[in-house]
Formats: sequence, C-alpha cells, structure tokens
Amino acid sequence: MSSADEAVKDIPDGARIAVGGFGVVGVPEVLIDALHDQGAKDLEVISNNAGVDGRGLGKLLQTHQIRRIIASYVGENKEFARQYLAGELEVELTPQGTMAEKLRAAGAGIPAFYTITGTGSQVATGGIPWKYDSEGAVVKASPAKETKALSTFGEEQEYVLEESLPSDFALVRAAKGDRAGNLVFHSSARNFNPPAAMSARTTIAEVEELVEIGEIDPDDVHLPGIYVARVVELTPEQVADKPIEKMTVRED
Repeated sequence: MSSADEAVKDIPDGARIAVGGFGVVGVPEVLIDALHDQGAKDLEVISNNAGVDGRGLGKLLQTHQIRRIIASYVGENKEFARQYLAGELEVELTPQGTMAEKLRAAGAGIPAFYTITGTGSQVATGGIPWKYDSEGAVVKASPAKETKALSTFGEEQEYVLEESLPSDFALVRAAKGDRAGNLVFHSSARNFNPPAAMSARTTIAEVEELVEIGEIDPDDVHLPGIYVARVVELTPEQVADKPIEKMTVRED
C-alpha cells in the first residue's frame, strides 16, 4: 500500500479489530495513528492490553473510538480504567493464553475448543463485570460457559469451552516483510502479532523493512503471506520511534 492512511481507509464504524503487540513492544503504532485520523468509531478491539496513555490504542481511547475491548492486561492505562469504571467502555477480560489460542483458532477454522484455564473460576461460571453504568452498578456481566469432564493422560478433569475470536481486520507490526505479505518478527515482538494476523478477514501489516518476494528464506518466515492482505513500508523515522515502557537504570 502507498501509505498507512490508504491501508485503513475502508475500516468501517463498528468493526472488530485484532491488534498485535504486548505492552509497547510490537505495536502497530503507525496503523493505529492512521486509524485515529481516519475516525472510525464504535470499534471492538482485541488486544493483549489497551496500550498506554497517549500511545498505541491509548490514542483511540482518548478520542472514544473504541466501544468494547477484549484484553488480558489493562494495568498501564489510566484513561482505560477511568472509562471502564465510568461506564463508558465495555471490557471482556480473558486469560492471556486463552486469548492467544482464541485468535489462532479463528485463523485455523476452529470455532471453539476446550481448555482447563479458568475452570472453577468466574471465567467459567460467569459474573465478571463487562460494563458499569455511571453510578458504578454492573449492567452487563460475562455469561456462564459450557464445561465438560474430559480425560487426558488417564485423568479426568473439567474443561471450559471457549469460542474462537474471528475479526474483521487485524493490525500488526513486523521487522521484515515482502510484497506477498510473508512476515518476520523481531524477538519479543513475535508476541500476539501472528495470532492476531491469523484471526482476520483482512490483515494489514506495517513492516520496518520491505523486501522483494524471494528475499526471505522460507525457513525464516514467522507468518506466511496467505494471512496478510496489505503491507505498509515504514519510514526510517517511524522505525526509530520505539518507546521504553519502564525505564530502569543502575546506580553508578
């Protein structure tokens, strides 16, 4: 694609969008900024966390473009907490590994699967607050999920049924990509990016280095291009803009 703006221009209001990244690592910042400027609203976002104040998904929260978030960790964003507790934002908290598998399963054509994670807790029995009203009362809570006793390695245990998470669009960031959409991620940026990309009908990837088809060894490909619809090449300035989430220094 010629630009990030061009890549996201057809994302409509109300779309479900899976977003890669973990903390501030591997976050498709440029595509998120373009979506912020594009103005789509009432979005449902699937992401490990909701960004931080002023960066990543935090920008979409500030402009109230997000209606609902499915996430695992939300402790680094004060505006997120304020909107959730004020009844402005619906939040579905999901165990981290379960969410990754729900995204991957969507890409593999698996509508649901059983997992032991969450069994015996409110993840299975329901009642986790999804949305409050302005007075702090719970107006929407998680429903109970189907459970089943299954035997693994000769031991019967209870498992909870989790549905997959297909999405309309996915926004991901890769260290390298070719024009066919084959992607390579750098170190821990290979976090939620691959499963997020797998889950979507239309995946958009921003890449720090764009190469020609054939220049990436097939054994080095982390995500095959069959999952990627659009590729955006970043500028050197965009590549260099990488924040540190928590600065830690040693006493000299």
